[in-house]
Amino acid sequence: MKKVLVIEDERDLAELLAYNLEKEGYQVLITGNGLEGLETARRELPDLILLDLMLPGMMGTEVCSSLRHSDKTRAIPVLMLTARGDEIDRVVGFEMGADDYIVKPFSMRELMLRIRAIMRRSNQEGGNSERQISTGPVTIDCGSHRVTVDGTEVELTSTEFKLLLYLAEHNGRVMKRELLLQDVWGYNFVGDTRTVDTHVTRLRNKLGEAGDMIKTVRGFGYKLEE
Repeated sequence: MKKVLVIEDERDLAELLAYNLEKEGYQVLITGNGLEGLETARRELPDLILLDLMLPGMMGTEVCSSLRHSDKTRAIPVLMLTARGDEIDRVVGFEMGADDYIVKPFSMRELMLRIRAIMRRSNQEGGNSERQISTGPVTIDCGSHRVTVDGTEVELTSTEFKLLLYLAEHNGRVMKRELLLQDVWGYNFVGDTRTVDTHVTRLRNKLGEAGDMIKTVRGFGYKLEE
């Protein structure tokens, strides 16, 4: 049974989330404090974390950053929940390592669709755990969920890793933003393509000079090319 950790200080919302997740067949853990949530994540190693931005004890962005700096928790997908809808908050969430972002009040159906997509991606990755892909100076190790550039490890979020892997698997082919949303994020509904642009920008920056391998095809999408 897949395990979901809900870190949310609004008790009514946390219980509503737990109810809907349990109906979908997930095991649910709840905590309303950022520091306690971080400790629970390290101890329980859930398959997914729903993380509020504004939390007592430790801000959601700090929790996310701490998860990404630990080998034990760095690959756990994080879906950030927040009442804020400003562009800057969305970008900060991604910078701290969030894989996805949904603004309150949100549709429970949409949230469950996103969660299913994340779980489906995780299952697909499990079957490719022995693969390594190299393109130019970049090496992607699916087993350890690590990326190196000229032998130096680059710290990526779960979604950044999946995005790079997908582009590498389709090396030289132009991938539409909508297709990336569908195949990397798993969205089978209309999503915000700015999410793709934000992740590509972050990925390029983290890859350094190798980031130039990710080319923008104006009005269409992106491709990876040596």
